[in-house]
Amino acid sequence: MAKIKKHRVGVNLDMTPMVDVAFLLLTFFMLATTFRPPEEVSVTVPDSHSQLKLPVANVITLSITKEKRIWMDVDAQVVRAKIFGVDYAQKAGKEITIDELASLINKARLENLAIRGAQGAMRVVIKADKDADYDVVSDIIDILQKTKITTVNFITNLER
Repeated sequence: MAKIKKHRVGVNLDMTPMVDVAFLLLTFFMLATTFRPPEEVSVTVPDSHSQLKLPVANVITLSITKEKRIWMDVDAQVVRAKIFGVDYAQKAGKEITIDELASLINKARLENLAIRGAQGAMRVVIKADKDADYDVVSDIIDILQKTKITTVNFITNLER
């Protein structure tokens, strides 16, 4: 007796719900993600011809406004929280006085070394407004020299 083969039925999967879920997830992550916290202070930096790149990690940023206000920021949230407090972990720095600068820089360097080990050497970057008073910048450089920081980078706009 001959056997009769059964016809195979093809399986159709509707991919529309999968695409909908993918786009919903993509939309959610695009709307919920903050890539960088908004800057607490706006500084207009001067122009220069230097094309040196700024360090990416282990950076202490000192922003100086034209009103002689100083803002300090650390790139690592964990270090920022230990220095300034938990409230400042998500913020882009804190306003400080010139008297606090040396102790805060030393504290930041020690906390970063404790977290990152030997690769945790921090570099200082100064972002001064082009109309800022030079005396404030000079005082900051003097404090940095007293805390044994001899290399400082300045943030500028590259002239084309």
